[in-house]
Amino acid sequence: MAADSRIADLLSEGMKALAAAGIGAPAHEARMLLGMAAKVPLAVMIGFPERSVDEAAAAAYRALIARRADREPVSHLVGEREFWSLPFMVSRDVLDPRPDSEAVIEAVLEALPDRARGLRLLDLGVGSGCLLLTLLRELPAAVGVGVDISQVALAMAQRNALRLQVADRATFHLGNWMDALPADAGKFDLIVSNPPYIRSEEIATLEPEVTRHEPRLALDGGMDGLDAYRKLASVLAQHLAPNGLVALEIGIGQAESVTALMTAAGLVPAGMRLDLARRERCLLFRLDLI
Repeated sequence: MAADSRIADLLSEGMKALAAAGIGAPAHEARMLLGMAAKVPLAVMIGFPERSVDEAAAAAYRALIARRADREPVSHLVGEREFWSLPFMVSRDVLDPRPDSEAVIEAVLEALPDRARGLRLLDLGVGSGCLLLTLLRELPAAVGVGVDISQVALAMAQRNALRLQVADRATFHLGNWMDALPADAGKFDLIVSNPPYIRSEEIATLEPEVTRHEPRLALDGGMDGLDAYRKLASVLAQHLAPNGLVALEIGIGQAESVTALMTAAGLVPAGMRLDLARRERCLLFRLDLI
């Protein structure tokens, strides 16, 4: 029977493995993972490093260390990621919600004069549901539709809708952009999307957490990063209500190109929002009714 392992030895072992894998804060992450696996409080790790952890918990800890050393995101190990102060379940089948995307929420809420209206929302490429479900939480009379080409992503969004208590106001459809909508879908007061916008050749240069562990389908925007915006530009106007709003997340340096695509398709610019790093992150559009 294997002997129990000391906290100090486990932390040392974990820190070395994480540092060798290029993790930026190996001590912090080793403590966090030991706390997850063995339910050891941080105060105990610091004050009583000589204490032992039973072998089952030590094995669970080592398994987490191995996954993190493979640069699997911490959110996947935990099973959730916070967005807009809400907990979203995540996995390798959906993009992790990121603080940059909160710019979309901020832009939309600022542009809506009456949040109590019974708005109809559409999220194209819903993923985890972070945009659609956050907006449903902020807009209590709204109903929403989420579309995704991935059945696994839709299942995750549905689970998050239940968890966030908005499932009664959200429906989901499997398919490619607007093609997934039923014939009687009608028009929407708000259409949001965080489409794939990374240039194909740049994906390999991203952090291993992204390139190894997030779905390429949700990242790859084609040779110039604009493939999804071209498809969206061709269909957004026909599904937008007369006074409706479109909110699109964009990548760095894409504002001018995306604006040109949308204006050529009959939309007019209605605002822009910067992310936390002061980069152009969300573009707003309305119908050109003239």
